Amino acid sequence: MSDDLTRILIISDGKAGHLNQSLGLAEALAKQRPGVEIEQMLPFSRLQVLFGLLFGRCQFLENKPDLVIGAGHGTHLTLLTLKRCWHLPVMLLMKPSIPMQFFDLCLIPEHDQPPKRANVIVTRGALNRVRPATKQAGTGIILIGGPSKNSDWDKARLIRQLEALVRSDPRSWLMTTSRRTPASTVEALGHINGIELFPVEETDAGWLPEMLASAEHCWVTEDSVSMIYEALSAGCSVGVFEVPWRSEGRLPKGVNKLKKQGFLTPFERWPGKPLPPLDHRFNEAERCAKKIIERGLL
Repeated sequence: MSDDLTRILIISDGKAGHLNQSLGLAEALAKQRPGVEIEQMLPFSRLQVLFGLLFGRCQFLENKPDLVIGAGHGTHLTLLTLKRCWHLPVMLLMKPSIPMQFFDLCLIPEHDQPPKRANVIVTRGALNRVRPATKQAGTGIILIGGPSKNSDWDKARLIRQLEALVRSDPRSWLMTTSRRTPASTVEALGHINGIELFPVEETDAGWLPEMLASAEHCWVTEDSVSMIYEALSAGCSVGVFEVPWRSEGRLPKGVNKLKKQGFLTPFERWPGKPLPPLDHRFNEAERCAKKIIERGLL
């Protein structure tokens, strides 16, 4: 990495998940260069993109960054406009919807089956900002997702698993939901003894990373793939409640691979004892930042 790196610009489409990925990589890179500034910007308008691509000038921006990062389809053209105008590296955190060779680097989750290319780094899940802190003995957190285009939902089965978990491992359990969690499930969750429920609507953006950082154990419904990777990044021992997948697509295949690698304990094979600790750190943002430096891409 160049010692001249002083400013990283993130193109944010306003979606929290995409921004979380971009900040995860930017902060991991900035950790290698103390004093680096990280800034955010919305994507250009269509007129600005057209002007920049045609004339190679970005007169509507004052300060040139050293690196631009983006995630989400809505950031693609802005990244390419900045590359055209300022001749700087642009990095995309997803499988692009336009030809991959336009970007200096694409960081693509392995469940998206990225091709083998010089400008591709394969990641285990989406990057995130979660980092471990001192673990508090006897703590645990439960993360509940909901039905999606990839999975159905079985409320009764989930409640049975949760009740069995609390009976077998009666630690200090916190639980939160997602915006996909059905209202009827949220209501039922509130009646389970031994778990303190914090619905997602009652938490702020920093609540979950903070709780994960200090929790020893984490159980997640396996439809919530991003939360699985956040829990692993936080250094938690992770178990998963299985859900009825609609097909054997890329997401269940990715979760099953983590099970086979020993990162996840399925509830159906859980012996009723405290989960085993992670064998090693799971920090994809840091690993990718080091690969970028090793490749001399900056």
